[in-house]
Amino acid sequence: MNVLHHISLSAIFFLLALLLQQEPSSSAIILSLKKRHGSSGSSSSGNQYSSSRPSSFQGNRSTCSLFMGTWVHDDSYPLYKPADCPAVVESEFDCLMYGRPDSNYLKYRWQPQNCNLPTFNGAEFLLRMKGKNIMFAGDSLGKNQWESLICLIMSSAPSTRTQMTRGLPLSTFRFLDYGITMSFYKAPFLVDIDAVQGKRVLKLEEISGNANAWHDADLLIFNTGHWWSHTGSQQGFVYHFQLF
Repeated sequence: MNVLHHISLSAIFFLLALLLQQEPSSSAIILSLKKRHGSSGSSSSGNQYSSSRPSSFQGNRSTCSLFMGTWVHDDSYPLYKPADCPAVVESEFDCLMYGRPDSNYLKYRWQPQNCNLPTFNGAEFLLRMKGKNIMFAGDSLGKNQWESLICLIMSSAPSTRTQMTRGLPLSTFRFLDYGITMSFYKAPFLVDIDAVQGKRVLKLEEISGNANAWHDADLLIFNTGHWWSHTGSQQGFVYHFQLF
């Protein structure tokens, strides 16, 4: 089972970096903190920012590296439970429903080395992303991130009107009161796949087929990698094709 339902690390870091860059003087963009009770998390050695959760970004934005840090325990987590978001989280991704006896793995948050990030606030996110088209494109990891981000937002704004359409390869979720569309486009390899003499061929130099789906996205989050290393019956292609 994939615990990234409760983290959405790549997706949220991407959105975070974009919004912090857009409004460097803002005290809170998608990061406004609703005061949370309980433990503030354990400290990591040498990290002056790891002991507290502020109401705004703390640190030097020019030196803050979101992707360098460590996982710290935080009793205020998880920010949502899959059982509270059943229309979005698919059952096969709900570890607790499938009998996992422990839940401590849900109580970790990412702590960058040189800065401190407030807790994600879905209500602020809706305001900042009003009218935008956001798309995740990739494999099931991207799908996990898409579902998790939706649930994080809904936990902060449960009364907002929504609409969901599941399909293949495209699924969409709309926050109707804000004109926001969040989509997932299934493309495990990102590049195009053609049928050549009955065989599935990856065209490493071609992406135009899939790109038609995300052409109009305002914000696009890619992921790929997991399916490239599969072999045997789990391999999703027969051979690569590349022009030099």
